[in-house]
Amino acid sequence: MGMLQAGIIPVTPFEQNCTVLFDQDTKEGVIVDPGGDVDVILQTIRENGIKLHAIWLTHGHLDHAGGAMELKEALGLDIIGPHKDDEPLLSALEAQAQRFGAQMTVRNAVPDRWLEEGETLSFGDHEFEVFHTPGHAPGHVIFFNAKQKFAHLGDVLFSGSIGRTDLPGGNHQQLLDSIKNKVLPLGDDIGFICGHGPGGQIGNERRTNPFLTGI
Repeated sequence: MGMLQAGIIPVTPFEQNCTVLFDQDTKEGVIVDPGGDVDVILQTIRENGIKLHAIWLTHGHLDHAGGAMELKEALGLDIIGPHKDDEPLLSALEAQAQRFGAQMTVRNAVPDRWLEEGETLSFGDHEFEVFHTPGHAPGHVIFFNAKQKFAHLGDVLFSGSIGRTDLPGGNHQQLLDSIKNKVLPLGDDIGFICGHGPGGQIGNERRTNPFLTGI
């Protein structure tokens, strides 16, 4: 097995970071948060010879999960995650799209497996710990690979910002608690990819992110 690699496929009008995590040698991997533009995702996967094993979801908002069912059917993959607390969001993805006036193909999603705090997911030799991090969404989870010092944080923490909490199920204090108790303890040297925009390093966010002052 080779090093863990990550590729980002920007999707949907929300410019969401659909992420492909894969082994650089075997090209085996998983896709995180296929929010839409499934034709673009499929083309990118095929052009790069990636062999996907599963779909991982961080949470149930339409820009992260709207294309999950279509991709599942196209490739015969299981949808894994998020936490069961996001079931109401995933069962109402089509309604979310109508509410936002989103001009994109969205289907309600039914995961094959929900995730709990402390579980481990893997492909090949690459293992990820699962943390339940509510606040942006009730069932939000993040994925942490200690060996590679890497985390996928979804919409919990961004470079210079944090996830919004004004959507249904959002809770600002709960999000700050998730960051304080689950994200920051991962370590200052942990690099991360997030759901929108550039990634970063947890230590830099702890020191400079204005939303983390005093937590």
